[in-house]
Amino acid sequence: MDFSAIRLELVAALIALSLLAVGLIAPRGKREMTGYIAAIAFLGLLALAFLAPGHGSSFLGGRFLNDPLALFFKRVFITAAFLVALMSLRFTAGLEESRSEFFALLAFSLVGMMVLSSANDFLSLYIGLELMTIPLVVLTAYDRASGKSTEAGTKYVLLSAISSAVLLFGLSLLFGASGSLAYGDVAAALAKPAFGPASGDPLAVIGGVMALAGFAFKIAAVPFHMWSPDIYEGAPTPVAAFLAVGSKTAGFAALARLLFFVLPSNGGGLSLVVISLSVLSMVVGNLIALPQTNMKRLLAYSSIAHAGYMLLGLVAASRAGLSALLYYIVLYLFANVGIFAAISSFGDGGRSGEIASLRGLWKRSPFMAASLLVCLLSLAGIPPAAGFLGKFYLLAEVARQGKLWLAALALLMSLVSISYYISVIRVIIMEKAEDESRIRVPIAQKAILALSALATVGLGVFPGPLTAWTQAIAAAVLR
Repeated sequence: MDFSAIRLELVAALIALSLLAVGLIAPRGKREMTGYIAAIAFLGLLALAFLAPGHGSSFLGGRFLNDPLALFFKRVFITAAFLVALMSLRFTAGLEESRSEFFALLAFSLVGMMVLSSANDFLSLYIGLELMTIPLVVLTAYDRASGKSTEAGTKYVLLSAISSAVLLFGLSLLFGASGSLAYGDVAAALAKPAFGPASGDPLAVIGGVMALAGFAFKIAAVPFHMWSPDIYEGAPTPVAAFLAVGSKTAGFAALARLLFFVLPSNGGGLSLVVISLSVLSMVVGNLIALPQTNMKRLLAYSSIAHAGYMLLGLVAASRAGLSALLYYIVLYLFANVGIFAAISSFGDGGRSGEIASLRGLWKRSPFMAASLLVCLLSLAGIPPAAGFLGKFYLLAEVARQGKLWLAALALLMSLVSISYYISVIRVIIMEKAEDESRIRVPIAQKAILALSALATVGLGVFPGPLTAWTQAIAAAVLR
């Protein structure tokens, strides 16, 4: 067993346990330092992921892989955890207790995400999924002063249990069809003539569809999106941000490995299922986002639509499609974190999240307004922000494979999305605020806003390094 394959997970688990210990031994007046300790620890973990990643190693006889694809996702997860930890400093400052537990749960969820991205058999996949989800349920209900937070936590735990049951039953059917839990053995069994989803074998077909349905819930794809708007609105703003960028990305990490290496998604019934999820998510997410008046609900429906765009990379089922998906995930991370950081900078910590509260933001905080505009334009796909190239790469690959109608639909829905993003920008710039006093933005929030805006513009103007990296990952794992 090569423990270098799980060094990042081990360090992340040690961070989580250490944060719990800090909460127990630190004096009551010093417990606010837990957030800073967590942020520094996540930053150190990110440095370890780049400097000593344990690249190419495996654990438990190949059941756990640390290949380039897994390592890419782990770096994304750690970056998200670091930014969310900084964003959470203001939220946890208003808590009288349980500050250290908040960041410890964040770290435990991070461990689950990393396990999920490296899972190479059904057992480790399910363990990673539950280790990610259970802390997120607690974090969603963490704001005990808010009835919406408690309601959101209750909904999340119930719907997560249902989706996990569906996923687990699907995986059990695939195990029954193949006789193995390991991805390689399952793929070999499904590839046999007159067997597998393409041949109509009932166990494999139903198992594959149920597995896709379970992960469709995690990425909030239609028709498994019902939880997303209520939970985004009710959860503390930093937790909603982590759900938007961490949980969704983890779902795509596991889904990509299943569709590229286990289930034959480039033809037959499963391909139609993935295309249907993509189409429904783009159409429903964008159309229902139009009338929203709450910023967090708008971002929830926006994330549903973006799940549809990201699924295009899996529809393509090619090196270029995977590379485009990885590029899109990075730009989606920075754009969403920047927007949620702006929301959390308001006086109530972003609890209300009403779009009307952004009126006159251009005068109240020019720096925050400028950063927010850049992130919104990126999600809308307007150049020079990175969102334009992200959508271009995905649509170009889908069109190259002959699915012109799908690329045209995605382009049309992207044009629809401009409407609701522009409506938010109009409120920021053109409408007058009732209270024109300056908004004091904490240093941590300023750092997040600056980094998000710079990364969003930088990846759009200079996409070469990131695209070269994602292309190299796709070439390494799809030989």
